[in-house]
Amino acid sequence: MLHNLIAEFLGTALMIMFGVGVHCDEVLQKTKYKGSGHTFAITTWSFGITVCLFIFGGVCINPAMALCQAILGMIPWSSFIPYVIAEFLGALLGACLVYFMYADHFTASEGKIDQIAIRNIFSTNPNCRNLPRNYMVEVIATTIFLTGILAIATAWPKMLPVGVGLLTWAVGMGLGGTTGFAMNQARDLGPRLAYQLLPIKNKTNNDWQYGLIVPGTAPFVGALIAAAFAHFYLGI
Repeated sequence: MLHNLIAEFLGTALMIMFGVGVHCDEVLQKTKYKGSGHTFAITTWSFGITVCLFIFGGVCINPAMALCQAILGMIPWSSFIPYVIAEFLGALLGACLVYFMYADHFTASEGKIDQIAIRNIFSTNPNCRNLPRNYMVEVIATTIFLTGILAIATAWPKMLPVGVGLLTWAVGMGLGGTTGFAMNQARDLGPRLAYQLLPIKNKTNNDWQYGLIVPGTAPFVGALIAAAFAHFYLGI
C-alpha cells in the first residue's frame, strides 16, 4: 500500500510539473518557448503522462480513475481515499516546484501578463462560461478518456504508457478547447490551491466556484459512466 501511495504521489507531482511547466513556458515573459501555442502545450501534457506511466507503472494519478477502478474491483475501496489524498498532495507539490523553477519568470511577468492568464497556468477555466455546458463537457471528455484508458489497459497492456499519451493528445486536441480538459480533480484543484498559497503578486480571483463544481465533481460522473460502459460493454 505504501509503495502504491508513493507512486500516486510522485506520479501526480511529475505529471503536474510537465503540465504546469509547459503553461509557464507558453505564458510567462522571457521563457525560451513563450507563445508556442496549444499544440506545444497539449503534446507536452501527453508525453509527460507517458513518461509518468513508464516510471511508475499503471498508476491512477487521477481521483476519477481511482473511483473507476474501485467500482470495477481493480483496486480495493479501502485504497480510494488514500489514493485521492496522495494525488492531491502530489499535484500541490508539483505546482509549487514549477513555481520555484520559474520564479524569475513570474517576477519578469509582473504587470506585463494578464492575471487571469497567470492563474490559468495552474488551473483550467473556460473562455465561454456556461456552467451547465462546461460541466457536461468535462463529463463527456472524462468518460471518453477513462474508457479509452481501460480499453488500452485491457487489450494492449504493454502499450499502456504510449497509448494513454496518444489518447491524452487526441482528447486534448479534439475536446479540450472549451474547458481546458481537466478530467482529473487533482490536476485542477491541487495547482489551483498552489496558486492561492504561492507568493504571486496581484492575484486575480481564483474562481473556486468553477473549480469545485466543474473539474471538482464532473470527472466523478464521467468515472461512473466509464465504469458502467467498461463493465457492460467491454466486459471488464
